[in-house]
Amino acid sequence: MLRASSPADRTIDRTIIRLAVPALGTLAVEPLYVTVDTAIVGHLGTAPLAGLAVASQVLVVVVSLCNFLAYGTTERIAFHRGAGRFDQASLVAFQAIWAALAIGFPLAVVVALTADPVSSLLGADGAAHDAATTYLRISAVSIPAVLITLVAHGVLRAEQRLRGLLVVVVVANIVNVVFEVVAVYVLDLGIAGSAWSTVAVQAISVAAYLWLLLPVLRTSPARSPIPAEMVRLLRVGGFLVARVAALMFTFTTATAVAARIDEATLAAHQILASGFLLLALSLDALAIPGQSMVAAALGGGDRAGAAHIARRVVSLSLRCGLVLAAVTAAGSPWIPQLFSSDEAVRSRAASGALMLAVLLIPGALAFGLDGILIGAGRFRSLSTMMIKVLAVYVPTIAIALVVPGVGVVGIWFALTAWMVGRAWFGWRLAARDLWAA
Repeated sequence: MLRASSPADRTIDRTIIRLAVPALGTLAVEPLYVTVDTAIVGHLGTAPLAGLAVASQVLVVVVSLCNFLAYGTTERIAFHRGAGRFDQASLVAFQAIWAALAIGFPLAVVVALTADPVSSLLGADGAAHDAATTYLRISAVSIPAVLITLVAHGVLRAEQRLRGLLVVVVVANIVNVVFEVVAVYVLDLGIAGSAWSTVAVQAISVAAYLWLLLPVLRTSPARSPIPAEMVRLLRVGGFLVARVAALMFTFTTATAVAARIDEATLAAHQILASGFLLLALSLDALAIPGQSMVAAALGGGDRAGAAHIARRVVSLSLRCGLVLAAVTAAGSPWIPQLFSSDEAVRSRAASGALMLAVLLIPGALAFGLDGILIGAGRFRSLSTMMIKVLAVYVPTIAIALVVPGVGVVGIWFALTAWMVGRAWFGWRLAARDLWAA
């Protein structure tokens, strides 16, 4: 996999990297919505910040469960474009927007109506409960817009127009900062001002995305809803929802086990989890071009070309993973000092960072394989794989629960075993479906 590359390999590598750079920017900037909210609301007091934490978790789950609108759209549109069926690609884009609206409006109503009991279920009470309920009810207004945004991401990724996507995301975050400062501090609207400003920016962003999609939407042979095409996308959603649920189970149980050990271990685990999410963005950025490029090659009937692209994606991902692993291991004694002054937390996080460095190597392989398998439309297999891997993870995380002495290292050993399982199953799928062609 790491053999000397040919001129053709280098051409593919340059294309992947050219697309990965704006993809990385998009992935890195998107979480800033939550970061900005946290920074601004945090100055209002502990209760509003606690309420925001609860509300944000609910919204993250909602958006994560609807991510299939991006992934499924990317694969389907890139496949049609590769086959030269640009009218069908436009049709898929239009139907994906209809699907987003069909899901988004009922989901918005559900989130608004259940904001009170859900906030209580997640442990918020008193002023924090009121803040969480307020933020959720207001944010529910923008859920249809957020789902259309996911569709826009999927379409633009399929068309490899990632620079335009990045521009909208960056500008939206800058505007969000201005709106939030004015709403919260100048108009004195509190956490409601934070929520309304984010809703306003998301509405503006959707208008920008739809403008970017106009050239595609105008060429659609049909603009009314087509149930068969929408059902196809929703079927993909069913598979990816199961995958997301398995992912959430993995990290939720890891956090729960850390909490049962002691406070310092939980704090150290949070530092490592935050670091993992940041590093994962780099690996995901390489997987995104793999989705569209593999799908386009398969759409054009070039299975050998798809297999070649898949190999290059995995090779680049693995190299990136090795570099990130080396940097993480080298920085393990000092990185925790940026996040905590508690020596117990620092020492635990430093030890766990070495395990995180090990995890990044199979993680790079797993993320690259995920990207090419999504591009190949293997959504059912990816979902099944993620559930199978729990058979590796559950026994190893149970050790950390039964033997608390293994601490944060034991928890991240379990997560590393889980990632090795993902890489192994993903490799088998790719070998069967792509490299055997």
